[in-house]
Amino acid sequence: MGTTNYRMTFIQVAEDCPVDAAQQPPVGAKGPSVAAYSLINEHPYELTSDDVLFEVNAIRKEIAERERAAAREAFFAKSQACLRSSPLTKRYGWGIHHDAEGRVALVALGSEEYERLASDPDVKQLRAMRSRRA
Repeated sequence: MGTTNYRMTFIQVAEDCPVDAAQQPPVGAKGPSVAAYSLINEHPYELTSDDVLFEVNAIRKEIAERERAAAREAFFAKSQACLRSSPLTKRYGWGIHHDAEGRVALVALGSEEYERLASDPDVKQLRAMRSRRA
């Protein structure tokens, strides 16, 4: 089973992110951004990246609770894109911090916490994927 989890890692917003400050994804927007935002925002440092990605998938596909263990195994049997490809990091200005146990929290672009994590030498630094080629 593959994983999208990182440990002690900060995913900074993409270089071509169009905003200067974090924005909440619009409610009713297409795609999983709203669900991922809600899950991470309501449960900071409680869920791993794998937990978030699978839960968003399960919500979208309306997978029953009793079927989720098998569905999760099937979901991660194939490679999955990590949160570096999320619109949260590419479009809406959210950094994502993975703690020592791989649990995630959103960090708003422009905040003191974002600047602290982005300059912390003990935290691995990654950038979200660009939306367009350089």
